[in-house]
Amino acid sequence: MTDVTNFEVRDRVAYLTLNRPKAMNSLNPELRWALSKHFDEIESNDEIWLAVVTGAGDRAFCAGADLKHRAIAREADEAQRAAWARMNQETTPLNQRWHFPKPVIAKVNGFALGGGLELALSCDIVVAAAHAELGLPEPRRGLIAGGAGVHRLPRQIGLKPAMGYLLTGRHMSAARAYELGLINQVVPGEDLDGAVEEWVGDILRCAPLAVRATKEAAMRGLELSLPEAFAARYPSETLRRESFDATEGPRAFAEKREPRWQGK
Repeated sequence: MTDVTNFEVRDRVAYLTLNRPKAMNSLNPELRWALSKHFDEIESNDEIWLAVVTGAGDRAFCAGADLKHRAIAREADEAQRAAWARMNQETTPLNQRWHFPKPVIAKVNGFALGGGLELALSCDIVVAAAHAELGLPEPRRGLIAGGAGVHRLPRQIGLKPAMGYLLTGRHMSAARAYELGLINQVVPGEDLDGAVEEWVGDILRCAPLAVRATKEAAMRGLELSLPEAFAARYPSETLRRESFDATEGPRAFAEKREPRWQGK
């Protein structure tokens, strides 16, 4: 991999850090490619039950697309442009993985703008430092939030609040994002790590297959009417129902002990 990310797995949890703090963790081809490869690993590795994604430093979670890179890309030689094109072809960002099976927590430690907010919008739980600012300022640059931001934001906070931010490029404070239901928790910056670990711990207390079945049913069900969502069959729920953990949970409850989840 490259030094634009830090990635480690501890106790069933993947910790993924965007590591371009001098560029406010903005997204260039190398970082987009590295993130894609890490999410491939998170999805396929059965030893990973959930993921936490954040940015290096305390200034920015991710400031979106690296506009400076776009400016210099025109002057790059043919070999470099070919390398970037190959990376782009091999990249599937989280915001385009419509049904990512495992829970992902965004630890928003600063600015989450443009593609950075789109990354957070595609996570399941968002915990933010009180000094964080969020927004989709693309129209101020002659762009649009084309990484599904123009679609996800109205679905997550409602049409009128979303249009207010989409059409102006305004930032919102972490407190306002919490009021709108965009994030789950706001804490002082020094408490951010501890708050995220509380969410991690609570998820790990649940059976991993039950968590994945819950996520699939909830997210796919949003695409259906309520009766259709209730009647639909979800592959991860079939897997959970037939798993060891489906019997381990009731057994542990009856025996008054903590369950020993196996994820199978």
